[in-house]
Amino acid sequence: MLPKTLALVDDDDEYTEFLSQHLREQGIEVSVFQDSTDLLADPGAYEYNFYLCDLSLPGIDGVDLIKVLRRRTEAGVVVVSGRLAPDVFKQVMTAGADMYLAKPVQFDQVVLAISAVQRRAGAGQASTPTWKLDRRAHSLIAPDGVQIELSETDLALMECFVDAAGEVVPRELILRKLGKEGESSTDGLNATIYRLRRRIEKATPALVPLQSKSGVGYVFKAELKAH
Repeated sequence: MLPKTLALVDDDDEYTEFLSQHLREQGIEVSVFQDSTDLLADPGAYEYNFYLCDLSLPGIDGVDLIKVLRRRTEAGVVVVSGRLAPDVFKQVMTAGADMYLAKPVQFDQVVLAISAVQRRAGAGQASTPTWKLDRRAHSLIAPDGVQIELSETDLALMECFVDAAGEVVPRELILRKLGKEGESSTDGLNATIYRLRRRIEKATPALVPLQSKSGVGYVFKAELKAH
């Protein structure tokens, strides 16, 4: 069981060239990023089915990258690195990686690790955490019971996701619902989404299911009930 898409984040040109070729031969669509900030700046940064990361990277360190990814996606994360610090395994796993492989490593071992993580993730997707929108209290309730206060704009935004029932909501529709139809720029919407996502991240350790879909809009990738 292999993912459809994979982000390979590593600044070793020769290694990424041959590993990406090997992964593509397995039917995986691979995007290579030699700088962690290049990945995070990519419009589809959190839309990959899997992430394969080094630790010593230009941009933010690999451990910090894993922390960012884990707050935005449930996709598998495997670290392949030559870092030899005695506590590196603990750092990586605490940050949220699913597996750590020490370089040098055979490409077939990497494929087996990806497959094992994918298989385990698939088995764990049977139970989906439920988020609740409390209209009267103007709050979003996370699966762990934490309440996030919502502004009128946030509430209207969340109503879009309730109506969409897990489907992607186009930017144009959200702007219309927020009374901002006809605006030439979506910067205001992006800022609204960013602020709400940051408030959720600060309030609860739960995975934030509010995600962007490059060139289309936004989606709330979890069960969302309103009352």
